Amino acid sequence: MKVAVYDTYVVKKNGATMHFDIIVPKDQAHENALQYGHEYLKRVGQEGQPLTTKECRFCHIEDASEDVEKAIKESGYYIYEMDGCS
Repeated sequence: MKVAVYDTYVVKKNGATMHFDIIVPKDQAHENALQYGHEYLKRVGQEGQPLTTKECRFCHIEDASEDVEKAIKESGYYIYEMDGCS
């Protein structure tokens, strides 16, 4: 499965920065990646933090790993947490 990766930086409520990728099927609209990003922020207690095209930018297309493909089939997207997410 080919996926689109959106590089995302969000300032948390405490002022620290979260860095994560939103990974969606490659034919998904950018707005869907933003929607999934908002769902993720709500899930991790950062609801209401700004997440627009300024914070979330298309990065590249790649082949999904088995784990990523499984998550996308289950929920429509995958979040790859990098810095400041926990």
